[in-house]
Order: sequence, then C-alpha cells, then structure tokens
Amino acid sequence: MLGLMQSQPLSISALLRHAARHHGTCEIVSKTVEGDLHRYTWSEAERRCRRLARALQGLGISAGDRVGTLAWNGYRHLEVYYAAPGMAAICHTINPRLHPDDIAYIVNHAGDAVLFAETSFTGLIEAIAPHIAGTVRAVVMMTDPAHMPVLPLPAGMKLLCYDTLIDGSDDDYAWPSFDENTASALCYTSGTTGRPKGVLYSHRSTLLHAYAANLADALALRAIDRVLPVVPMFHVNAWGVPYAAAMSGASLVMPGRHLDGPSLETLMNQERVTVTAGVPTVWMGLLQHLRGSGTRLDTVKRIITGGSACPPLLIEAFGREYGIPVEHAWGMTEISPIGTYNRPKPAHEALDEAGVFQLALKQGRILPGLDMKIVDGEDRELPWDGVAFGDLKIRGPWVTSGYYGDPPGSAVDAGGWFMTGDVATIDPNGMMEITDRSKDVIKSGGEWISSITLENIAVSHPDVVEAAVIAARHPKWDERPLLLVVPKPGATVTPESVLALYEGKVAKWWLPDEILVVDALPHTATGKLQKTALRSTYQDYYLTKLS
Repeated sequence: MLGLMQSQPLSISALLRHAARHHGTCEIVSKTVEGDLHRYTWSEAERRCRRLARALQGLGISAGDRVGTLAWNGYRHLEVYYAAPGMAAICHTINPRLHPDDIAYIVNHAGDAVLFAETSFTGLIEAIAPHIAGTVRAVVMMTDPAHMPVLPLPAGMKLLCYDTLIDGSDDDYAWPSFDENTASALCYTSGTTGRPKGVLYSHRSTLLHAYAANLADALALRAIDRVLPVVPMFHVNAWGVPYAAAMSGASLVMPGRHLDGPSLETLMNQERVTVTAGVPTVWMGLLQHLRGSGTRLDTVKRIITGGSACPPLLIEAFGREYGIPVEHAWGMTEISPIGTYNRPKPAHEALDEAGVFQLALKQGRILPGLDMKIVDGEDRELPWDGVAFGDLKIRGPWVTSGYYGDPPGSAVDAGGWFMTGDVATIDPNGMMEITDRSKDVIKSGGEWISSITLENIAVSHPDVVEAAVIAARHPKWDERPLLLVVPKPGATVTPESVLALYEGKVAKWWLPDEILVVDALPHTATGKLQKTALRSTYQDYYLTKLS
C-alpha cells in the first residue's frame, strides 16, 4: 500500500521559487570582473533566471542539452546555475584552471551546445575555440555591451552578450515539472590520474544533499546569515552552497576572481559576512594578511574548510587569535560533495581543551542518508576504533553510481559502495579522519606512514608557508618519506629546525629521511598539492643518492 501524500518532484527550480517567494528581499552581492559590486535580491534573481530560460530557448537549448560555464562566483553564474536545470537542461561548470587541452576535451566530451564565459577568459576561449567548433554553437560573454571583447570565433560559432540576451527576453517563463531524477548539473574531476571524468547530478540528489547539508550539525545556514562561498562555483557546485543558501533564504556574497587575503577581508567586513567556506590554502593567505595588517573579521562567526586536510595551525590561530571556529568537512566531486561534517556529540562534552582541539582535526561524522566504512586490502570491514585505518567507502542517494558516458553502476561495487581513494580511520563515535590518499600513503618496510600527519607538523614551523611529503623509493625500506618545504618570503628555513618539530609527536621511523627547502610547490587546478608532479621529480631521490 502506498501513502496518500502529495507527489511533488524535488526540483532545483523549487529552491529558487522558495527563496524568491519567502526570502525575496535577501541579497545577492557580487564582485564583478569589471570591478564593481552588483547587488540585487532573490526575487530579482528569480525573474532574471526566467528571462535567461527564455533566452536559452531562443538559442535552441532544450531538455537534456548541456550548457557550459567558464565563470567565477557571481550573480550571472548563479542565474545559469538555476535557469539551465530549471528548464531540464544541464548546467556544466568547467574549471578554467585546467590545461586548455583538458578544457577542450571536457567541452567536447560533455557535448556543450552553448558556452557561457567571463571576459577574463577571452584568451582561453580564443585558444580552445578551433578545437570545440564542432560542438559549441554559441559563446555568451557574461558582461554588458560596453565591456564586450573582440573575440574571433570559427565560422558557425556565434558570439553573444549576456545582458543583451537577458534584456531582450521576457520573464513570462513558467518553470516546468518533470521527473526528479532528471540530470541537473555536470562537474568533471580535475583529472590528476588521467583524463577528467564527469559526475552527473540529478535534481533529486541535489535537493537531498542541500537538505542534509543544511542540518544543524552541518552547514546550518539560516535566513539571517550572509554567506560567502570562497570555494569556486566550478568546484563541485561550490560545495552546494548556492543551493543551500536558497533553501534557507540566506544572503549570498560572491567574491568573483580575487581570493587573496586583502580582497577577502575587505569584502567580508564590508558586506557583514557571517559564514564562509573554502580550502585551507585560501585561509592560510587570509590569516597571513590579518596578522600582517592587524585587521580582524568583524562579523564572521564560522569558517568552513575542506578540499584537503586542514593544518592544525589554522584551527588554532583563527580560534585563539580571532575567536572564529574553523569547521572541518569532507567530500568529493562524486559525493555532491559533502559526505561528513565535524560537529561534536554528547560523548565529547567531557573533553578538555586539548581533546577538543584534536577532535577538530578530524573530518567528522557522516551526514544522514549516507553510510561509510573502511576496509582492508581484502575488502574486509575494519573496526571503528580510531586506530585501524583502511580504504574509505561510501554510499547514498547523492553518491555517483557511474561516470558520465559510462554505464550506471560501473563506479560502485556489488553492494553499491563507492571507493573514495582516501585512507581513513573511524573512531567509536563515528568520527572519520583522513590519514592519506591511497596513492599518497608511504609504505615503509611493510608499515604505513601518513603523509598528511607529517605535512601538518611541518607547516606549524613559523617560517614555513607550505609543505609536501611524498613516498620516495628506497633500496632497503621500499619507500621512505621525503619532505619538501617552502619558506615564507624573506625567511630562512633549515632542515634541522623543521625536524625538531617532530620530537615526541611521531614514531622515529616516521621521520623524513631528508628535508628539502624549495621555492614553490606545484598545485592542481583546484588548489591541491600536485603530488603526481612531485613524485615524477623526486621519487628516485634516495635511490640516486644512496647508489
């Protein structure tokens, strides 16, 4: 017997309608590429989204068509976020930091019919246009007529102005109703171990993720919040913040392209930001600016971090010096992206200050609706004792079952479990802690060493701005840790001073055999350390030295 409840499909347009109807005066503030601040409300945004849907129809876009974006966090990008899936098309966000060859591959693999781009990417569009001419039929520059660039495009590929399209369209569009399992958005992984792979979200998965992410023990956004997503909208949907903000009616503050410490501090204070989210490298830059300038964040109540392990220094500094908690989350493109969030449980109430700090370093507990486990090399589940560590698996309604273009179910095992590629522990209270990526863990003499633990200790050095540990091949121990550190500008760092930090914190056999001081470290398109490039350069360092 079925229940007698109304059957209303979960749709992204419902989020936008809710924000416009019930939180219509809450703001969306954007720092534009042109340099000014654009300001309007959720109500005005919904009307412009309907205009954009009409414009997309005029460009021949229909259900299932892919609409690509090369854009920063801003109001025009937000409108594409809602207009394309609202008409049952697919919003395909593209990471502009990828190599142009990868971007062209992604556009063609996705089959983007139209490409929306900021004017800051004019050169990039010109470079890839000949390679996507058989796929993309129009490029829409996200600006007004006064700032339209000169951009030669191949024959048959139109160059259009975003504001002209909006101004020439009516807002009489009615958001249609369709199956909630309809595809809504497409995001590609950064492709560090091969070609980027596409993850295709649905309306249902997006709304379920937004509901779970907005729970009190997760993002917990409120209508009175002013949220600044530093994490780019092209990086797994800005961790779902554009959807969670609409659901709660929170105001959005969009930072555009400038994510340096001074720019963020000015915007946060000027726009009275209360919650912000981004990767640790951004927060390190902001912390250095605050310390150097003597400024503070007047209204920020929480900093959410994810994307990579958060150095203990960040959590301690923001909490102790500025009274702002740094909250750890974990996820990945394939998980929409949030899988866990670090919030305490009743069992943690008796923890002392040191215990609370150690707890904050963990990636947190699973969101309702998902499940996780850790397994050994034989796929046997390991105990939740906080000691055993193994490969992390996850499953749930906002976890991918297969990559775009591959058969459904091809990315999971027979039980529906997705292998994350992370190595983790889970303690008796269900708090998960990433100890490494499976490809980054160091196997020395049959024992495992966590590169993340060694890196976090290294960056606690007062003159170290960044650190990376890789597994370098060794003639006796198979692999040994090699540590590379980047000093702060104008500072001098000695290997001995870094090595002294490890005293009493790790087993002696964990200590890096060598510490190299380098000028810079390579990063991926999403700001993570590019361990593949480091391994390519340094993996034979010990073999060469000891031969």
